[in-house]
Amino acid sequence: MNQELKVLEGKIGYRFKDFELLRQAMIHSSYANEKHLSKHECNERLEFLGDAVLELVSSEFLFFEHEQMPEGELTKTRASMVCEPALAFCAKDLELGRYLLLGKGEDATGGRKRDSITSDALEALIGAIYMDGGFANAKEFIHRFILNDLENKTLFFDSKTILQEIVQANTKETITYHLVGEEGPDHDKSFHVSVLIGDKEYGVGMGRTKKGAEQVAAYQSILKLRSLNIK
Repeated sequence: MNQELKVLEGKIGYRFKDFELLRQAMIHSSYANEKHLSKHECNERLEFLGDAVLELVSSEFLFFEHEQMPEGELTKTRASMVCEPALAFCAKDLELGRYLLLGKGEDATGGRKRDSITSDALEALIGAIYMDGGFANAKEFIHRFILNDLENKTLFFDSKTILQEIVQANTKETITYHLVGEEGPDHDKSFHVSVLIGDKEYGVGMGRTKKGAEQVAAYQSILKLRSLNIK
């Protein structure tokens, strides 16, 4: 596993002085339970720390990027940028799921692709970088992997609104979201949603909540419409 984590170091462009911090950031509670590790040895404490660092860095970014934006809008924009589906979107770019240490049951039920797990791991990774290399290194990581390519990410964050605008501008058809399946225990469900424009399916999404799944499905629909030169 250490060799795999060395690959992750290469991807993020940061070499840990304390390699154990990186390993801990990838330890899910299911793995800790299975291996009879102490509760504090999983990534939840690092996730708590990383969440705080991410909130500060994203707040500072928005404060200077949008000098006329009022407080309420800043808060709303920040929330959309660092919500679970958005962070999972960033984690997917890093293929973070492949580096996670999961319990066998969690792994078998698709934990490596679950938004709740990968987004938490991304925050834990931020916390680990902060602990190992200080605020400047954590800030650099956040700017490089979370606050980059915001045009495309805004398309994802506001996908349902943007899809509605595209459809209204180009057709009289209506958009409907359909729950096509769900899996997992009540405390950690995954929902599958499809988007229909008229009676034709354009996108399918999966998320921890129905709203999150709808967001992913809407984003996939926008990408399909753009491939057809419909904007």
